[in-house]
Amino acid sequence: RAGAGFSVLGTDIVIGGDLIGATELHVDGTVNGDINCASLVQGEASEVTGTVVADSARVGGTIKGSITAATLVILKTATIEGDVTYGALTIENGARVDGKFTHEVGEPKLVLAGGTEAA
Repeated sequence: RAGAGFSVLGTDIVIGGDLIGATELHVDGTVNGDINCASLVQGEASEVTGTVVADSARVGGTIKGSITAATLVILKTATIEGDVTYGALTIENGARVDGKFTHEVGEPKLVLAGGTEAA
């Protein structure tokens, strides 16, 4: 849909490469690469192998790699195998994280294709 404020990757989608977006990304499939977006919503069955950077993230699936988000919600169905850097953090009882937590003030920078930073 033209002008949509979000993109959806369904459960049957497997991406081999980095995803970069300036809006919300909803991932239910598998991503073997880094994700850099304004907002990430990850479904329970989703698996991301790579680094995640987002202004806000709601993690419900598996992330094998580090995650950096200004606002981060880790749901009870989530598994993170990597370091977590956050501004504000919510973790539901039952979530699994194997990594180091670091509180960082400020928003992560969204890097667009070509290495330029978004305003």
